[in-house]
Amino acid sequence: MDERRALGRAARDRVPLPSLADWDPAQRGHDALGTVLAQNETRVPDLVPIRMSRMSASPWTYYRGAAAVLAADLAAAPHTGIDVQLCGDAHVLNFGLWATPERQLSFDLRDFDETRRGPFEWDVKRYLASLVVLARDTGLPEKAGVAAVRAALRAYRDRIAFYSTADELTIWYDVITADRLLELFGPEEQEQQSARLARRARRRTSAGAARKLTRVVDGQLRIVDDPPTRVRLPEAGLAAETVQAYRDSLPYERRGLLDRFTLVDVVRQVVGVGSVGMQVYLVLLLGRNGTEPLFLQIKQAGPSVYEQHLGPSPYPSHGERVIRGKRHIQAASDIFLGWTSVRGLDFYVRQFRDMKVIPSAELIAPVLVPFAERCAHVLARSHARTGDAMAIAGYLGKGKRFDEAMAQFAVAYADQTIRDHRELLHAVGLPSAGPGTAPVT
Repeated sequence: MDERRALGRAARDRVPLPSLADWDPAQRGHDALGTVLAQNETRVPDLVPIRMSRMSASPWTYYRGAAAVLAADLAAAPHTGIDVQLCGDAHVLNFGLWATPERQLSFDLRDFDETRRGPFEWDVKRYLASLVVLARDTGLPEKAGVAAVRAALRAYRDRIAFYSTADELTIWYDVITADRLLELFGPEEQEQQSARLARRARRRTSAGAARKLTRVVDGQLRIVDDPPTRVRLPEAGLAAETVQAYRDSLPYERRGLLDRFTLVDVVRQVVGVGSVGMQVYLVLLLGRNGTEPLFLQIKQAGPSVYEQHLGPSPYPSHGERVIRGKRHIQAASDIFLGWTSVRGLDFYVRQFRDMKVIPSAELIAPVLVPFAERCAHVLARSHARTGDAMAIAGYLGKGKRFDEAMAQFAVAYADQTIRDHRELLHAVGLPSAGPGTAPVT
């Protein structure tokens, strides 16, 4: 045990704690705008304008779509070498509620397109900077974002300290429930928010999606087109092939469950900010009774933005990389998770929505500090599950220098995000204005 902690302390020779604060745009080693635009080359051409529009909306939406920019920036400096399974895109709105297989709601990380093993501090830096960017975007005073960062740092260190001496099964079975989120609200609001959360979770199921997204056409249930979000395309056969091929990645008993459903419709879907332009399909299947819907989302997986800096993934496909990382990090995962490769493209598959509830920026802004603490708890558990909490604790030490340095980095990188966003606006011919775009000195 002492040796593991000593490994963490030794990492300070490679990355002294005060150096975590360092941010010098002159040392980036890449052009941020060029990095963003280069990703368009691998995306569906008619969806690229949507991606650019969404990233241009604000510094916050830019930050969400610019994981590749931060990856390159982080890789330009030495790292600790204390590896975990990175979420890879651990910004504050990539934490949300998910249904466990027992149909309970747990609070966890939710996006794993960029997951790969890498230095623990990279996840922490992306998360902390997101707090400052989001606080500015929602009109909160600067001190609110900094307070959220400091609260998150304390919570992360406290949980790492706990996990560093906890039994392995204690770490593995640690589930953060929806009740922890309800604690964010006062007693008079908790009942109201609990009822609201339950309603949203019930709506965000396959049955709820069918009520909202389908209609009967010529006696057949069909997904309703809603361009550009949902579009019916001639090449929908790709999605059908993918469903059939993905079946082999499921455990035996879940293959049998999938076989009880029949594919009835497919549309192309536009999702998120960072994923816009990747091939994503929404697939509707019906159970043997002809009335039970099951929605699956098929999503193209490309290389993680960290791979060009840390080396290729050990998995044979990027779809498998995403799902293996997701299963490793999350306390409980969707029973239909799987992957495949079809026509030279890698895909992963998951249930659509599956009681997923993602807090909005407007909802969490008034409770940003305690919400930041809950997210930090999740991130620490993720790192303890997939890395060595004792080595991380050894690196952190008593925490004062770590906290000061990381808080400085978060603010400096939020400032850089505003500058990078302005450069994107200039490139696409838009004026720089709106929340979070105040001048940076």
